[in-house]
Amino acid sequence: MDATEEATSKTVDIYRDTWVRFLGYANEVGEAFRAQVPVSFVRATYAVATVYVTADAVDKGKKAAAAHGDNPGRTTRVAAAVVDTFVWQALASVIIPGFTINRVCAASLRLLAGTTKWPLPVRKWTTTAIGLSTIPFIITPIDRSVDFLLDASLRKLYHEDEKEK
Repeated sequence: MDATEEATSKTVDIYRDTWVRFLGYANEVGEAFRAQVPVSFVRATYAVATVYVTADAVDKGKKAAAAHGDNPGRTTRVAAAVVDTFVWQALASVIIPGFTINRVCAASLRLLAGTTKWPLPVRKWTTTAIGLSTIPFIITPIDRSVDFLLDASLRKLYHEDEKEK
């Protein structure tokens, strides 16, 4: 099989390999626009990101169930897949980046208020631009940090279960 056939035969993960992945970043965009929009809009972006996280966790659970068939320990492995995906996505796609963008935008708005004489609308749009431009820079460090955190904590619990079997 050549490289082209191998690449097309790989299973595409809709939640990680397609545009659907960007739904996980909805709340960061909402936080960047917080100074511009009603809080209900920001909350709606968190709802979109949470639906994405939940759908990905359910998908990984279904894939784990299919992969383990009727083998002993199937329920444990499915639960581990769902919990691992949900916790990882919740931290790496919603909680930590949302908090980070929120604080970056709040600090930039405060800093602009104290250091410029720009009108409020200009300061708000500048803050939104700063928040949006921050998103690409925080993704990889947050993802790696969450991997490290879960490897050092939660993943030890279910990897121990796999070693016992």
